[in-house]
Amino acid sequence: MGDISFWADHTPVHEAVKEGEVFKLKQLIENGACVNLVTVDSITPLHEASLRGQIQCVQILLAAGAQVDARNIDGSTPLCDACAAGSIECVKLLLNYGAKVNPLYFAASPLHEACMIGSAECMKLLIDVGANLEAYDCHFGTPLHVACARPHVDCAKLLLNAGANVNSAKLHETALHLAAKAKNVDLIQMLIDYGANVYAEDNRGKTPLDYTQSGSPSSACLEYYQRTPLSLSHHCRVTLRKAVGPRRLHAIYQINIAPRLIGYLCYD
Repeated sequence: MGDISFWADHTPVHEAVKEGEVFKLKQLIENGACVNLVTVDSITPLHEASLRGQIQCVQILLAAGAQVDARNIDGSTPLCDACAAGSIECVKLLLNYGAKVNPLYFAASPLHEACMIGSAECMKLLIDVGANLEAYDCHFGTPLHVACARPHVDCAKLLLNAGANVNSAKLHETALHLAAKAKNVDLIQMLIDYGANVYAEDNRGKTPLDYTQSGSPSSACLEYYQRTPLSLSHHCRVTLRKAVGPRRLHAIYQINIAPRLIGYLCYD
Protein backbone atom coordinates (compact mmCIF):
# COMPACT_ATOMS: atom_id res chain seq x y z
CA MET A 1 0.00 0.00 0.00
CA GLY A 2 3.00 2.31 0.40
CA ASP A 3 4.00 2.35 -3.29
CA ILE A 4 2.62 4.75 -5.87
CA SER A 5 2.63 2.57 -8.98
CA PHE A 6 -0.67 3.16 -10.76
CA TRP A 7 -2.77 6.11 -11.85
CA ALA A 8 -6.42 6.68 -12.59
CA ASP A 9 -8.63 9.58 -13.68
CA HIS A 10 -10.18 9.74 -10.24
CA THR A 11 -10.62 6.98 -7.70
CA PRO A 12 -13.45 6.43 -5.20
CA VAL A 13 -10.96 7.37 -2.48
CA HIS A 14 -10.31 10.71 -4.18
CA GLU A 15 -14.07 11.26 -4.47
CA ALA A 16 -14.68 10.47 -0.81
CA VAL A 17 -11.97 12.94 0.20
CA LYS A 18 -13.25 15.59 -2.21
CA GLU A 19 -16.70 15.41 -0.63
CA GLY A 20 -15.35 15.11 2.90
CA GLU A 21 -17.14 11.81 3.39
CA VAL A 22 -15.18 10.43 6.32
CA PHE A 23 -17.33 7.34 6.88
CA LYS A 24 -17.16 6.38 3.21
CA LEU A 25 -13.40 6.87 3.20
CA LYS A 26 -13.03 4.54 6.19
CA GLN A 27 -15.20 1.93 4.49
CA LEU A 28 -13.18 2.06 1.29
CA ILE A 29 -9.93 1.60 3.17
CA GLU A 30 -11.35 -1.25 5.27
CA ASN A 31 -12.42 -2.95 2.03
CA GLY A 32 -8.86 -2.78 0.69
CA ALA A 33 -8.80 0.45 -1.34
CA CYS A 34 -5.27 1.73 -1.99
CA VAL A 35 -4.68 5.18 -0.49
CA ASN A 36 -1.71 5.85 -2.77
CA LEU A 37 -3.30 5.63 -6.21
CA VAL A 38 -2.64 8.80 -8.19
CA THR A 39 -4.53 10.72 -10.87
CA VAL A 40 -2.99 11.61 -14.24
CA ASP A 41 -1.57 14.71 -12.53
CA SER A 42 0.06 12.52 -9.85
CA ILE A 43 -2.37 13.79 -7.25
CA THR A 44 -2.85 11.40 -4.36
CA PRO A 45 -5.87 11.37 -2.05
CA LEU A 46 -3.59 12.93 0.57
CA HIS A 47 -2.88 15.86 -1.77
CA GLU A 48 -6.63 16.27 -2.25
CA ALA A 49 -7.37 16.17 1.46
CA SER A 50 -4.53 18.54 2.34
CA LEU A 51 -5.50 21.12 -0.27
CA ARG A 52 -9.08 21.10 1.06
CA GLY A 53 -7.99 21.26 4.70
CA GLN A 54 -9.86 18.02 5.41
CA ILE A 55 -8.11 17.24 8.70
CA GLN A 56 -10.09 14.06 9.44
CA CYS A 57 -9.42 12.68 5.97
CA VAL A 58 -5.74 13.56 6.27
CA GLN A 59 -5.58 11.69 9.59
CA ILE A 60 -7.29 8.61 8.18
CA LEU A 61 -5.11 8.51 5.05
CA LEU A 62 -1.88 8.91 6.98
CA ALA A 63 -2.88 6.21 9.45
CA ALA A 64 -3.62 3.93 6.47
CA GLY A 65 -0.14 4.38 5.00
CA ALA A 66 -0.49 7.35 2.65
CA GLN A 67 2.90 8.60 1.46
CA VAL A 68 3.43 11.84 3.31
CA ASP A 69 5.94 13.30 0.82
CA ALA A 70 4.33 12.20 -2.46
CA ARG A 71 4.84 14.74 -5.25
CA ASN A 72 2.29 15.73 -7.86
CA ILE A 73 3.12 16.73 -11.43
CA ASP A 74 4.11 20.24 -10.25
CA GLY A 75 6.41 18.86 -7.56
CA SER A 76 4.10 19.84 -4.71
CA THR A 77 3.78 17.65 -1.64
CA PRO A 78 0.73 17.37 0.62
CA LEU A 79 2.51 19.76 3.02
CA CYS A 80 2.73 22.33 0.21
CA ASP A 81 -0.99 21.90 -0.40
CA ALA A 82 -1.87 22.21 3.28
CA CYS A 83 0.10 25.47 3.41
CA ALA A 84 -1.61 26.69 0.23
CA ALA A 85 -4.92 26.09 2.01
CA GLY A 86 -3.70 27.83 5.16
CA SER A 87 -4.72 24.79 7.18
CA ILE A 88 -2.51 24.97 10.26
CA GLU A 89 -3.99 21.75 11.71
CA CYS A 90 -3.19 19.80 8.54
CA VAL A 91 0.31 21.29 8.53
CA LYS A 92 0.89 20.18 12.12
CA LEU A 93 -0.41 16.69 11.42
CA LEU A 94 1.71 16.21 8.30
CA LEU A 95 4.82 17.40 10.13
CA ASN A 96 4.06 14.97 12.95
CA TYR A 97 4.06 12.18 10.35
CA GLY A 98 7.48 13.24 9.13
CA ALA A 99 6.67 15.49 6.17
CA LYS A 100 9.80 17.20 4.86
CA VAL A 101 9.70 20.94 5.33
CA ASN A 102 12.32 21.60 2.63
CA PRO A 103 11.97 20.41 -0.98
CA LEU A 104 14.65 18.61 -2.94
CA TYR A 105 13.92 20.40 -6.20
CA PHE A 106 13.71 23.98 -7.46
CA ALA A 107 9.96 24.10 -6.92
CA ALA A 108 7.77 26.14 -4.60
CA SER A 109 8.38 24.99 -1.03
CA PRO A 110 5.77 24.80 1.74
CA LEU A 111 7.13 28.15 2.95
CA HIS A 112 6.54 29.70 -0.48
CA GLU A 113 2.96 28.43 -0.44
CA ALA A 114 2.30 29.88 3.02
CA CYS A 115 3.72 33.23 1.86
CA MET A 116 1.52 33.27 -1.21
CA ILE A 117 -1.69 33.20 0.79
CA GLY A 118 -0.30 35.30 3.62
CA SER A 119 -0.57 32.67 6.33
CA ALA A 120 1.84 33.96 8.97
CA GLU A 121 0.70 31.20 11.34
CA CYS A 122 1.73 28.44 8.92
CA MET A 123 4.96 30.30 8.16
CA LYS A 124 5.93 30.54 11.81
CA LEU A 125 5.38 26.83 12.30
CA LEU A 126 7.50 25.99 9.23
CA ILE A 127 10.30 28.36 10.27
CA ASP A 128 10.34 26.89 13.78
CA VAL A 129 10.97 23.40 12.37
CA GLY A 130 13.77 24.49 10.06
CA ALA A 131 12.26 25.72 6.81
CA ASN A 132 14.92 27.06 4.45
CA LEU A 133 14.47 30.83 4.36
CA GLU A 134 16.39 31.01 1.08
CA ALA A 135 14.56 28.19 -0.73
CA TYR A 136 14.55 29.20 -4.38
CA ASP A 137 11.77 28.70 -6.87
CA CYS A 138 12.63 29.36 -10.52
CA HIS A 139 9.42 31.34 -11.02
CA PHE A 140 8.92 33.10 -7.69
CA GLY A 141 12.40 33.44 -6.21
CA THR A 142 12.69 33.17 -2.42
CA PRO A 143 9.83 33.25 0.10
CA LEU A 144 10.71 36.91 0.79
CA HIS A 145 10.21 37.70 -2.89
CA VAL A 146 6.78 36.11 -2.70
CA ALA A 147 5.81 37.99 0.46
CA CYS A 148 6.85 41.32 -1.06
CA ALA A 149 5.24 40.73 -4.44
CA ARG A 150 1.81 39.98 -2.95
CA PRO A 151 2.43 42.11 -0.77
CA HIS A 152 2.07 40.55 2.69
CA VAL A 153 3.90 42.90 5.07
CA ASP A 154 3.43 40.71 8.16
CA CYS A 155 4.86 37.70 6.31
CA ALA A 156 7.85 39.71 5.12
CA LYS A 157 8.43 40.90 8.69
CA LEU A 158 8.37 37.31 9.95
CA LEU A 159 10.94 36.23 7.36
CA LEU A 160 13.22 39.19 8.03
CA ASN A 161 13.06 38.67 11.78
CA ALA A 162 14.05 35.05 11.23
CA GLY A 163 17.10 36.15 9.25
CA ALA A 164 16.06 35.96 5.60
CA ASN A 165 18.53 37.62 3.23
CA VAL A 166 16.95 40.98 2.42
CA ASN A 167 19.10 41.39 -0.68
CA SER A 168 18.66 37.95 -2.25
CA ALA A 169 17.99 38.32 -5.97
CA LYS A 170 15.83 36.72 -8.64
CA LEU A 171 17.33 37.73 -12.00
CA HIS A 172 18.98 40.52 -9.99
CA GLU A 173 15.52 41.60 -8.78
CA THR A 174 15.44 42.12 -5.03
CA ALA A 175 12.57 42.23 -2.56
CA LEU A 176 12.90 46.02 -2.58
CA HIS A 177 12.25 46.10 -6.34
CA LEU A 178 9.05 44.14 -5.73
CA ALA A 179 7.98 46.37 -2.85
CA ALA A 180 8.51 49.41 -5.08
CA LYS A 181 6.40 47.84 -7.82
CA ALA A 182 3.71 47.12 -5.22
CA LYS A 183 3.82 50.81 -4.16
CA ASN A 184 3.91 49.73 -0.50
CA VAL A 185 5.72 52.38 1.55
CA ASP A 186 5.55 50.41 4.82
CA LEU A 187 7.20 47.45 3.13
CA ILE A 188 9.85 49.64 1.50
CA GLN A 189 10.67 51.24 4.84
CA MET A 190 10.85 47.87 6.59
CA LEU A 191 13.14 46.32 3.98
CA ILE A 192 15.52 49.27 4.22
CA ASP A 193 15.51 48.97 8.01
CA TYR A 194 16.70 45.39 7.57
CA GLY A 195 19.49 46.41 5.21
CA ALA A 196 17.98 46.45 1.72
CA ASN A 197 20.21 48.07 -0.89
CA VAL A 198 18.37 51.02 -2.43
CA TYR A 199 20.89 51.13 -5.28
CA ALA A 200 20.51 47.47 -6.33
CA GLU A 201 19.98 47.04 -10.08
CA ASP A 202 17.89 44.31 -11.68
CA ASN A 203 18.68 42.60 -15.00
CA ARG A 204 17.35 45.69 -16.81
CA GLY A 205 19.72 47.97 -14.94
CA LYS A 206 16.89 49.55 -12.94
CA THR A 207 16.88 50.40 -9.23
CA PRO A 208 13.76 50.15 -7.04
CA LEU A 209 13.24 53.90 -7.47
CA ASP A 210 12.88 53.41 -11.21
CA TYR A 211 9.71 51.40 -10.59
CA THR A 212 7.94 54.19 -8.72
CA GLN A 213 5.94 57.11 -10.03
CA SER A 214 7.55 60.50 -9.56
CA GLY A 215 5.99 62.38 -6.65
CA SER A 216 4.38 59.27 -5.15
CA PRO A 217 4.91 58.31 -1.47
CA SER A 218 7.00 55.28 -2.46
CA SER A 219 9.15 57.43 -4.74
CA ALA A 220 9.65 60.04 -2.01
CA CYS A 221 10.65 57.32 0.45
CA LEU A 222 13.28 55.82 -1.83
CA GLU A 223 14.60 59.23 -2.89
CA TYR A 224 15.06 60.12 0.77
CA TYR A 225 17.13 57.01 1.46
CA GLN A 226 19.20 57.50 -1.69
CA ARG A 227 20.31 60.95 -0.58
CA THR A 228 20.43 60.43 3.20
CA PRO A 229 23.22 58.32 4.76
CA LEU A 230 21.93 55.69 7.17
CA SER A 231 23.08 55.89 10.78
CA LEU A 232 26.09 54.03 12.16
CA SER A 233 23.80 52.23 14.60
CA HIS A 234 21.74 50.96 11.65
CA HIS A 235 24.84 49.57 9.94
CA CYS A 236 26.03 47.98 13.20
CA ARG A 237 22.69 46.24 13.69
CA VAL A 238 22.59 44.88 10.16
CA THR A 239 26.25 43.76 10.32
CA LEU A 240 25.89 42.05 13.69
CA ARG A 241 22.74 40.17 12.66
CA LYS A 242 24.45 39.02 9.46
CA ALA A 243 27.49 37.84 11.42
CA VAL A 244 25.36 35.91 13.90
CA GLY A 245 23.42 34.18 11.13
CA PRO A 246 19.72 33.28 10.90
CA ARG A 247 19.90 30.08 12.95
CA ARG A 248 21.56 31.80 15.91
CA LEU A 249 19.67 35.08 16.11
CA HIS A 250 18.04 33.91 19.35
CA ALA A 251 21.49 34.15 20.94
CA ILE A 252 21.28 37.94 20.75
CA TYR A 253 18.87 37.83 23.69
CA GLN A 254 21.64 36.26 25.79
CA ILE A 255 24.22 39.01 25.19
CA ASN A 256 25.15 40.84 28.37
CA ILE A 257 24.12 44.32 27.22
CA ALA A 258 21.30 46.71 28.03
CA PRO A 259 17.81 45.33 27.27
CA ARG A 260 17.10 48.37 25.08
CA LEU A 261 20.09 47.51 22.89
CA ILE A 262 18.91 43.91 22.60
CA GLY A 263 15.49 45.19 21.62
CA TYR A 264 17.09 47.38 18.96
CA LEU A 265 19.15 44.54 17.55
CA CYS A 266 16.09 42.28 17.40
CA TYR A 267 13.71 44.95 16.02
CA ASP A 268 11.49 44.61 19.09
